[in-house]
Amino acid sequence: MKNTNNIPKPINEPILSYEPGSPEKASLKKRIQELKSNKIEVPLIIGGQEIKSENLSEMYVPHDHQHILGSYHKAGSKEVTMAIESALSAWKTWSKTSMDERAKVFLKAADLLAGPWRDTINAATMLNMSKNAYQAEIDAACELIDFFRFNAWYAQELAEHQPMYSPEGMKNSLELRPLEGFVFAVSPFNFTSIGGNLPCAPAMMGNVALWKPASSAVYPAYFIMQLLIEAGLPKGVINFIPGSGRDVGPNVISDSNLAGVHFTGSTNVFQGMWKTIGENIANYKSYPRIVGETGGKDFIVAHPDCDRQGLLVALLRGAFEYQGQKCSAASRAYIPTSVWSAIRGDYVAEVGKITMGNPRDFTNFMTAVIDEKSFTNITGYIDRAQKSPSCEIITGGGYDGSKGWFIEPTTIVTTDAKYESMCEEIFGPVLSIYIYQDEDFDATLKL
Repeated sequence: MKNTNNIPKPINEPILSYEPGSPEKASLKKRIQELKSNKIEVPLIIGGQEIKSENLSEMYVPHDHQHILGSYHKAGSKEVTMAIESALSAWKTWSKTSMDERAKVFLKAADLLAGPWRDTINAATMLNMSKNAYQAEIDAACELIDFFRFNAWYAQELAEHQPMYSPEGMKNSLELRPLEGFVFAVSPFNFTSIGGNLPCAPAMMGNVALWKPASSAVYPAYFIMQLLIEAGLPKGVINFIPGSGRDVGPNVISDSNLAGVHFTGSTNVFQGMWKTIGENIANYKSYPRIVGETGGKDFIVAHPDCDRQGLLVALLRGAFEYQGQKCSAASRAYIPTSVWSAIRGDYVAEVGKITMGNPRDFTNFMTAVIDEKSFTNITGYIDRAQKSPSCEIITGGGYDGSKGWFIEPTTIVTTDAKYESMCEEIFGPVLSIYIYQDEDFDATLKL
């Protein structure tokens, strides 16, 4: 029978009630106001020490980009070297620490996040990443709590797997050994939970990590680092080194002690990292393990006999939750003529009901996109679609970057299945729809 005494099974935390008048809503709003009212200076955290590089960059609110949350120190070659040395020093002890002891740190972090840290991490996510309360809760709180608890459970499950057979006079056994070196964890802007998981999952297994969060989401990442410190994470196990990719990445990847990469982000960046690792393969002390999830968005193909109400909901929520800034978001859809003629009116009407604005107003379904670069890229697609004879914009199409990076929920209906918005990923609130003839379903699948 499996030993389940030391590491409890993961427990899905219920999504809190943010209904009008609820204590959870009042508490979260209070924390949002507290964080927004106090500018902070975020240091690097190397070997458990706060390090200031004097190369600073600002952290701001996307839905109110004139409001500065504070500044953060950026790592350069000097700080990267310090972080690597700190990680390798911590490895000597952490790699020999029992799995139960390692798991206790992250289970404690889960308890803290489910309790006293919940408002802080959610509020930081809402402010710096422009997520509404629901999106912040299911990401920054619930998913990260699950990551911590499930990782501990899965680690124990892995440890219990042993060879089934040993020849007479021999004993075969399996030992889980940490990588000999450090893991480079590079996290994206759009999920606080992924930011926390990328360095913590390797650390759970006895590895040490350098964590470079996305420059546009340093604010909530810093609070996660503080949470981990309070949970008892030993110094140097995870070293927090925000900074520009061009300043951090090459210095980390060129080091002979690189043992692994844990990445979520754009395809181009990941391919560049993989290429550089390949070019340097002879210089490493071991073969780096490369784990990555790269950019992309979902598509929807509707069958003529589909559930039309289900399709309507999938289009609305798929395309416009968190402003379409998810790999799971719907970027394009292929819908048969009979179905589209039946749901078009309802679709346009429902999109028209979407509210957009400051996430502190809990009635807003959408807020702003993450930054000016993203805003410019997304609106470029909208502008070109407005001029294209093959396209009709049936919802949205407007945008305003004067106060925040706001883009209306936009729907492009095109007669060209190969139009750019049907082929390229628009990481924002734009859904492109191609209408096909009912009898062409099989051919549409091949597009």
